[in-house]
Amino acid sequence: MKLYANFVDIYRKNIYPAKITITNDKIASIEKTDKECSTYILPGFIDAHIHIESSMLIPTQFAKLATRHGTVATVSDPHEIANVLGVAGIEYMIDNAKKSDLKIYFGASPCVPATPFETNGATLNAQTIEKLLARNDIYYLSEVMNFPGVINDDKDMLAKINSAKRHNKPIDGHAPALRGENLQKYIDAGVQTDHEAFSYDEAVEKIEKGMKIEIREGSAAKNYKALHPLIDKEYENLMFCSDDKHPNDLKKGHINELVKHAIEDGHELFKVLQIACINPIKHYKLDVGRLKIGDDADFIEVKNLQDFEIIKTVIKGEVVFQKGLAQKKITDKEQPNNFVIQQKTVEDYEMHQKCSNYNIIHAINGELITTPLKQQLQTKEHKVIADIQRDILFISVTNRYKDTKPTLALVNGFGLCEGAIASSVAHDSHNIIAVGCDAKSITKVVNAIIETKGGIAAVNKAGKLHHLPLPVAGLMSNEDGEYIANLYEKLESFTKKELKSTLESPFMTLSFMALLVIPEIKISDKGLFDSNAFHFIKECKQ
Repeated sequence: MKLYANFVDIYRKNIYPAKITITNDKIASIEKTDKECSTYILPGFIDAHIHIESSMLIPTQFAKLATRHGTVATVSDPHEIANVLGVAGIEYMIDNAKKSDLKIYFGASPCVPATPFETNGATLNAQTIEKLLARNDIYYLSEVMNFPGVINDDKDMLAKINSAKRHNKPIDGHAPALRGENLQKYIDAGVQTDHEAFSYDEAVEKIEKGMKIEIREGSAAKNYKALHPLIDKEYENLMFCSDDKHPNDLKKGHINELVKHAIEDGHELFKVLQIACINPIKHYKLDVGRLKIGDDADFIEVKNLQDFEIIKTVIKGEVVFQKGLAQKKITDKEQPNNFVIQQKTVEDYEMHQKCSNYNIIHAINGELITTPLKQQLQTKEHKVIADIQRDILFISVTNRYKDTKPTLALVNGFGLCEGAIASSVAHDSHNIIAVGCDAKSITKVVNAIIETKGGIAAVNKAGKLHHLPLPVAGLMSNEDGEYIANLYEKLESFTKKELKSTLESPFMTLSFMALLVIPEIKISDKGLFDSNAFHFIKECKQ
């Protein structure tokens, strides 16, 4: 294969017309030419931290959408499916990814379960992590979410980190708002990256103490605006990532969007491209081509260097996406799962009067963190009534691994005026989480998800139901990616327009209400949880 285009040399910070020759999937030569070229060739984009499961697509379908946007590789934490199916889930992701063209590099997830304060489907202990890290198809230790465990010298957590050190594999972090001496202890233990910094000062401190910062722009958490001023001086210590990307957002764009925004904000082209294309290769030791002679032929061809419209994505010398041409079809009918509970009743979701002041989760639009509130609520026949005017609604978590009584609490920030929404994508244990205005609506959406052994759903007061089944581990669909993206868009539109949710991404925000390792107040299938003090919140008795 021979291509003529303007060659973007990130290392020498130079652009010139060139003839690029590809032989046996490798870059054989790059020669300057006098031929006038109208397009540009550069290394492909890399997502430095993503949970593919959050796209609700299996890896092969995820790859079809990601490669449209110039993504040639991802560093992927299979944490979500590991919490449902354990090692078998990780192996499913690896095997399915091999059927795609996208280079997907999986890690060993050390926090399965993320905490002992919730019910999940599997446990990955230190011995299991050691075996995983010994594998050639496991490239790093995934995010160490239990940073309190590291700080407090938890033996199991430190053993997992030490396994990664022995195997000379990178160690990913997850430490929202961690600063000072505790941050230093976390880093000294061996943790090297963080994608949870949501303020400039926090990111600067982490870089100064030796961390690499992954600037995240996902469907719920969006930190680019706060962190992009780092690009000019700290570009060598930065990577781009999406962390969690819902299918409708993945359909629109991926890392290419971050690159485009950074250029629009006036950052130097070569610094931005080093962040997007080169730094993840260096940090994670990836066998991804950098458009150097002898490298794998992994690159993209773009129309210009302003909006980075993708003309062609090439991986290992194969054109995996070309504008205007259909991508190859991949069919995979395997549906591994772990979903065993029976249908629920309205009585399961009725909140009985406990006290005069109630602890309330305040959800924040575009953030994973929450804050606590205390409010009084009205009751009727000794049952608590949602206060729709003040946007105080019910939130519940239903254990999907065994039949137990659902947990009930209150939440503010979702803005629903009627009905309910629910999802079996609920980080990190992936029980069924629901927010609604009344017990009847919550029961209807939860039972819809139980019936299909996974999914997301929304219902209005009249009982009109929108439902997207996710039969692969209750997290993903093996249907066509664009089809799932369109169904998800309709579901989200219904939630915003008919139920009146005020959140930019209501289902993504919903999925993080059970993530106990993110401050400040969350909920699990075992109760309301204080994520700062790391213990359950005691309510007055019924």
